[in-house]
Amino acid sequence: MTSTFDMALIQRGARLRRSPYFDATLRAGCRSYTVYNHMFLPTRYDDLHAEYEKLLTGVTVWDVSVERQVEITGPDAFRFTNLLTPRDLSKCAVGQGKYVVITAEDGGIVNDPVLLRLGENHFWLALADSDVLLWAKGVALNSGMDVTIREPDVSPMQVQGPKSKEVVRRLFGDEVSGLRYYWFLETDLEGIPVVVTRTGWSGEVGYEIYLRDGSRGVELWDRVMDAGRDLDISPTGPSDIRRIEAGILNYGIDMTLDTNPYEVGLGWQVDHDQEGDFIGRDALARIASEGPRRRLAGVEIGGDPLDLNMTRWPVVPDGRDRQGGQRIGFVSSAVHSPRLGRNIGYAMVPTAFAEPGTRLRVTTPDGEREARVVPRPFVDPDKEIPKS
Repeated sequence: MTSTFDMALIQRGARLRRSPYFDATLRAGCRSYTVYNHMFLPTRYDDLHAEYEKLLTGVTVWDVSVERQVEITGPDAFRFTNLLTPRDLSKCAVGQGKYVVITAEDGGIVNDPVLLRLGENHFWLALADSDVLLWAKGVALNSGMDVTIREPDVSPMQVQGPKSKEVVRRLFGDEVSGLRYYWFLETDLEGIPVVVTRTGWSGEVGYEIYLRDGSRGVELWDRVMDAGRDLDISPTGPSDIRRIEAGILNYGIDMTLDTNPYEVGLGWQVDHDQEGDFIGRDALARIASEGPRRRLAGVEIGGDPLDLNMTRWPVVPDGRDRQGGQRIGFVSSAVHSPRLGRNIGYAMVPTAFAEPGTRLRVTTPDGEREARVVPRPFVDPDKEIPKS
């Protein structure tokens, strides 16, 4: 019998929060957790390559309650939420979600949440790992806008993989399983209130179930697991292999407050021509006009399979362009892709070194390796899989 994970290895006291699904993740044999948004995020139940294969071929369940929600309501909620992001929210209908970036006055990225529009003046921001609740309250303080900003009792889980559509159909019926990509439906599961979205962090077909009553987390978890039992449903952590293949960025690693949307390939998020104002508008217009000085490029790294990097790896130019071996950038994320048979990742480098075909050298824990800039995403660049 697998022993229960010893939380004392990563916790002291009650400061860090546990999700409504926490007891279920322990019972399921979770073997490691990390801390994310002041909560515990389950990261592994099995070998990471085995979990990756389950995601590609079956259906997986992730506890992602760490995607804490910031809820914005009130008469000025639309105008205020639109102020936070350079993406034009007048193009987001009620019942629709959008992937957005939240920007600072200098164009830096504060967060990259999934935004859900539940009403004309009712929004949720499902957060990456940074304190947007405090940021939003600070912005609102002297804005003169009538808004209420709070963290609601909402806790998402992700159901991902090619068989996820059948699981949600069994749970919620054809209306939910037929949702379009990035749309959602408010519903319930025999009295358990939820919002179900056609979203995910996997690059696969997937859904997120946002529980609206934290007292019923284990109950919801068990019902989801029962619905997929004959489909070999498995609890896993989020798959870094699959998200890197898909070109998905991880806030705090691949982008931070020190990067702007144009540097990381998210310039399409910035709607300069919209009527509404947004924080960082002037700075982002200047960056768009001048062009970014550096870019997050896709890279292939030679040599034997690499584990997911735990630190940023230095990058230097290759060959005659090496500039005396001077460091020009860093690898933010890298991992071995079993399906591609290559080490892939992202490198932040000066724009001149970000063109496909450019050769670089990367210092990994086991020595310096050759690398080459390639287009990203590495798999399914048109997102045909998650939209299917």
